[in-house]
Amino acid sequence: MEMKGGGSGRGARGFLTEEEKANRPKVTLELLRRIGGYLLPYWKQMLLVLAAIGFSAVLNLLPFILTGRIIDEGLIGRDLKALISLIGLSLAVMLGGNLIGVLESYLNSWIAQHITFDMRNSMFQHLQAMSHRFFTTNKQGDIITRMTSDIAGVQQVITGTLASILTNSITLVVALLAMYRKSWILATVGLIVVPLFVLPTKKVGKTRWTLTRESQALNDDINGILNETLSVSGQMLVKLFTKEDYEYRRYEKANRSMIDLNIRESMAGRWFRVAISTFASIGPMLIYLLGGVLIMRYDSSLTVGDITVLVALLGKMYFPINSLLNIQVDWIRSMALFTRIFEYFDLPVEIRNAPDAITPQRTDGGITLDNVSFAYDPEQPILKNVSFTLAAGKSIAIVGPSGAGKSTIINLIPRLYDVTGGRVLFDGIDVRSLDTTYLRSNVGVVTQDAYLFNSTIRDNLLYAKPDATEAELIEACQKAHIHDFISRQPDGYDAMVGNRGLKLSGGEKQRLSIARVLLKDPAVLIFDEATSSLDSISENLIQEAITPLIASRTSIIIAHRLSTVLAADEILVLANGEIVERGVHSQLVGAGGLYTELYETQFRRALTEAERAQPASL
Repeated sequence: MEMKGGGSGRGARGFLTEEEKANRPKVTLELLRRIGGYLLPYWKQMLLVLAAIGFSAVLNLLPFILTGRIIDEGLIGRDLKALISLIGLSLAVMLGGNLIGVLESYLNSWIAQHITFDMRNSMFQHLQAMSHRFFTTNKQGDIITRMTSDIAGVQQVITGTLASILTNSITLVVALLAMYRKSWILATVGLIVVPLFVLPTKKVGKTRWTLTRESQALNDDINGILNETLSVSGQMLVKLFTKEDYEYRRYEKANRSMIDLNIRESMAGRWFRVAISTFASIGPMLIYLLGGVLIMRYDSSLTVGDITVLVALLGKMYFPINSLLNIQVDWIRSMALFTRIFEYFDLPVEIRNAPDAITPQRTDGGITLDNVSFAYDPEQPILKNVSFTLAAGKSIAIVGPSGAGKSTIINLIPRLYDVTGGRVLFDGIDVRSLDTTYLRSNVGVVTQDAYLFNSTIRDNLLYAKPDATEAELIEACQKAHIHDFISRQPDGYDAMVGNRGLKLSGGEKQRLSIARVLLKDPAVLIFDEATSSLDSISENLIQEAITPLIASRTSIIIAHRLSTVLAADEILVLANGEIVERGVHSQLVGAGGLYTELYETQFRRALTEAERAQPASL
């Protein structure tokens, strides 16, 4: 059940949406047992909550019962001492009930917060263990929703639904017992009116829910307009096409429709509310009438105070009855919430450490792909029996058209995915047998889209090595040809980079990413098209940073630029998931194969552009 507009997909209280009806969860003993597993560690606190609810319900009804004695003994009996005592007792009982209610609310909140704390930690840890496939196939918004609003909803289940069931049930039972103890006849008469009060309430709710759904749809449209037109890219487009007036009219129209709907929603059921108010008065009137008849005609033992108590208790019963009649909807939604959360908890962790995972004492950095095959879908293989060996300290370039499987090879080495056939070996050991922390700490990847956190340059660098010294930061940045740029910033290494590095150019982000990998100091360096989307000047700077790194450690380069390819010891040409050519540039360029075609269409043009840009960069 995907929610729009921060949970606006939920229906009004008392009614299920069509989507909720279609996806109504199946409540099983196993589901209830799993939910109970989160409640069990706090069973002592829950017992206290139950006791507090019981005492609070009794104490909150006692002042109404004492009212009868205040009328009969104090007012009608003209006993001032009894009147003062009963009023004092009533106030004390009321205060006690309120204090216990505060304790119950605190305990409820404490339990709910600790359960959601446990659940968030477990979910985050579980998501961190998921494979890269999970994050590429699931919507980021859905993942965040499960982590935030879904788990936050558990708190409402505990403090709202469960507390409501207990509080209203106990209040209803106590009120019924008190009413029937006074007069079973008048209690029964009062209850007859309850359906007249409840049915109009449900009809009003249905009407308002229909309007609410329309209002939510309009709200989604308005949010869409705001997201599109007030974003950085959207605003640029609006300004370049001079569409300010058009966008204003579009927003104004949607906003006006929203106002009209909100007014209709606020006025919906006005006459029903008049009817409800009338029906709510019928019960007390009947009790007064029948009670008066019993007292005056049949010399009943009933007193004026008794009738007053019965009327007050009947009024206290309306809300619990209405809440319990609607509790089925809250229950279904609560079960659906837990079902959504458990769906994620039940997702298998694809990449796991072997029980006897190996952590070698020595690392050279040799890589071997032995008949490696891989496919996301068995019907559409990505890699087919790919084999090559990259000796420690050597470098290899992988070229080929888009979709050939180049980046897939990169993802298999640090075991972001597992092969579907063959083996990936690191220093002669199958990566599936290695400790994943050891493996990934020895593989450094610089991708085309360098990701930076919305923090300082220093924080982004220290992500690779939290205990790095200032000298180490400077050395890494100098090797990446980014130190001079950082030094020119007013805040130096403490300059903010913006969301995803928005304040930096593509070349600056890329060089900062290289510096971060250098701080990590891995045995294997992988450059995944690190210069493909940059201008020639930025490419030259990055190339100057990459070339000495390639010469100093095991490296894999995926590139569209000839200069990067030429620096490698060997070139692999990949097409349709297979290695179709391999060798050095001088061997491949005149062979008339795919590499020759790539050279003519990509590499030579890129080289010409670089030569033209060279004087400008001097």
